[in-house]
Amino acid sequence: MWGSLALATIALGAAAPAIAQGATCNQTQACPLSAPCCSPYGYCGKGQFCLGGCEPLYSNKLTSCKPEPVCRDLVTDFNDLSRVLMNGTTYDGNVTSWDWVVDSGKLEPAPNGDGARLTLTEKGGTKISSTRYVHYGLIDFVMQTSNWPGVVSAAITMSDVKDEIDFEWPGAITNQVQSNFFFLGHVNYSDSNGGYHNLSGNTATQFHKYTINWQPEVLEWWIDEKVVRSVKKADTWKESTQQYYFPTTPSRVQISIWPAGIEGAAKGTVEWAGGMIDWSEPDYINNGYFWNTIKEVSVSCTDELPITDDTTGYQFIGNDTDNVPMVGLTNRSTNMRVNGAGAVSPASTGVTLALAASLLLAFPAMAWVA
Repeated sequence: MWGSLALATIALGAAAPAIAQGATCNQTQACPLSAPCCSPYGYCGKGQFCLGGCEPLYSNKLTSCKPEPVCRDLVTDFNDLSRVLMNGTTYDGNVTSWDWVVDSGKLEPAPNGDGARLTLTEKGGTKISSTRYVHYGLIDFVMQTSNWPGVVSAAITMSDVKDEIDFEWPGAITNQVQSNFFFLGHVNYSDSNGGYHNLSGNTATQFHKYTINWQPEVLEWWIDEKVVRSVKKADTWKESTQQYYFPTTPSRVQISIWPAGIEGAAKGTVEWAGGMIDWSEPDYINNGYFWNTIKEVSVSCTDELPITDDTTGYQFIGNDTDNVPMVGLTNRSTNMRVNGAGAVSPASTGVTLALAASLLLAFPAMAWVA
């Protein structure tokens, strides 16, 4: 099972090369003032580069990225797409108007009022992201998965410094789900955090509820209200780095469908996903796409920080004496069309600096697995 760092750019598809022209950013090179914000793909820019996914530690300043919109309880019925921005290129950070953004690809209404389909074509997949971030909470996904070799469905949380919590469904396996988590983008397939969980019924033809219960000291995965896996933060300690490899930073909720079984993909990626995609598959020919279906997502925030009605977002505010970034709260606007310093209050110590999270290829999963 592979981290969804890779799927973000795979789902992006043809849009990735369009941003690959500016200065690059990583843990040794911050963005210049003229293009102050570091994108999730390791390129510097301004405007939308400073919104969701902006890497604060590699940007010109910690405050170059717009604040990460603070968590608010949410229930989305995907039969109603009025708060889903279909064209993510027009998003300006206005969380009062939009709960979700289509980062790439296309949503289609599902038959029989069963929510919305995320679609996958030969041009690429679909990824949607919440406009608000979660900093601990309970996230429920009610969905049907894809069920074709080479096609992967995912429901995850992803932070701007690459903490990640996953549910994934690779290929045509419809009686099992995979779970995983990552700390600051550290990927070690010889020492994976992955888990495998069988379930009764069919993940592609039946709706199931998949829950991430992310708390400061424990992380749980539930299927249909039953806990199938539990990880304590205390058990993630790494003596070699003197760190807890446990997700701790505010994260967006993301759902996606992406192509793993494609020409040029790494052998291990293709095998994990069940083989190459068959573009002559009748389901694809008849519909014009492969798909998964999201019916409902609910978020219940359990933030430790002192959120008030005036709080707008989370912001990285600097490092402590151990070089650990600290996350604070702010009342600065999250809208890129609004300026103003606002106030930032230190609130919690988060995590150490991330390793480079640059995704420089149009199909980065090819690079993850040999």
